[in-house]
Amino acid sequence: MKKTLPLLALASASALALTACGSGDTADGGGDDATADLTVWFMESSIPDTAVEWLQTEFAAQNEGSTLSVEIQTWPGIVEKLQTALPSASETPDLVEVGNTQASTFTSVGAFTPLDDLLGDLGGDSLVASGIEAGSWDDVVYATPLYQGARVIFYRTDLLEAAGIAVPTTIDELADAAIALNEANPEGTDDFTGMYLAAADPHTLEGLLFTYGGDYAVQGSDGTWEGALSTPESQEALTAIQRIFLEGSEYDLDSNDAVQAAPELFNEGRIGFLSYLNYAEARIDQSLWDEGKVGVMALPGLEAGEPGVTFAGGSNMAISAASPNQGLAQEAMSLIYSEEFQSMLASDGGWVPGNLDYAGALEGVTAEFATTAVEASKLTPNTPAWGVADSAQVPASIFTRIANGEDVQTVGADVDAQLEDMLND
Repeated sequence: MKKTLPLLALASASALALTACGSGDTADGGGDDATADLTVWFMESSIPDTAVEWLQTEFAAQNEGSTLSVEIQTWPGIVEKLQTALPSASETPDLVEVGNTQASTFTSVGAFTPLDDLLGDLGGDSLVASGIEAGSWDDVVYATPLYQGARVIFYRTDLLEAAGIAVPTTIDELADAAIALNEANPEGTDDFTGMYLAAADPHTLEGLLFTYGGDYAVQGSDGTWEGALSTPESQEALTAIQRIFLEGSEYDLDSNDAVQAAPELFNEGRIGFLSYLNYAEARIDQSLWDEGKVGVMALPGLEAGEPGVTFAGGSNMAISAASPNQGLAQEAMSLIYSEEFQSMLASDGGWVPGNLDYAGALEGVTAEFATTAVEASKLTPNTPAWGVADSAQVPASIFTRIANGEDVQTVGADVDAQLEDMLND
């Protein structure tokens, strides 16, 4: 999932409240929208064609005289485009897919219809918890998790065996194994790294931060955000990350473009452990799978048998509060969260679906581990202001400073102050 900076505020929450359900209302069908042509905005490279075709056909069959049109949007500029369209009953799509870290830009101003009364029909407790949190504002659910991408750990079993290193079962053991493998370099490979970690890939590194109990910032009961990188948990995480950077990784200052090419280095035997989205399974040479040289696991937790807490980027689904077709939009939402559609997100799209009851449709060696990772996932601070921090490259700057050997306490204190200014502005 890509993110864009929420530079603009929506026209006003009061204007949105006049068009349809306000932030304090509950979805109730929105009147007698007997027939209509609904418009749904899905994002590029998001929903498989099979799912789109099924949704359109099934909606028309179940709602005689009504149709559903799907418009595919590009990620760059989508926040601004939504900010322009959502307040207008004549311009708004009826339903929208929104990146889960972008959702608060709209939930915080009442741009979406509350979904609490529909939640049970959409999946209830089976919906991804981190996605529900991302789509909520002031304890009201406005956008439900549609799908998530999951980071798993790929590792070279042949290299671990050659170096006499056991497969790690905890996050501390993972760090130790990465460092030991980096030192051993059992095949004498040029530019070998025990574990591929790059400061330019903060979402992978957030898995370590969150697993140790750390965070970027936390919100107090008064709504004020406080930086959290100086807490003991975050400091333990940053120290562990720096140790891997300095002793177990040779690519810590790689560019973002280089991060995208990491699976090829894994194929060449130049990486022992690789944290990557589950779709990288298809980029790993089939010969390595056939020869049993590749293993997969979820990021391990603090204790053996417990999964780590990873970042799971993805998308949420919402109904525009300005849509004049609230009842039909709810019918479309029910279809989007049906077993058929959610299963196609998994089987044809390769995503972990928003309703985990249907994650069994996800195929491949990584399926089980990807689902485990999403079940234990966590997101960045749920505030529109996080977009400012993210656009300013604050996460990447944290890890770059740590990779360069800076004192983790100093980095934590500096960034805590920076985030408090940004998130409370």
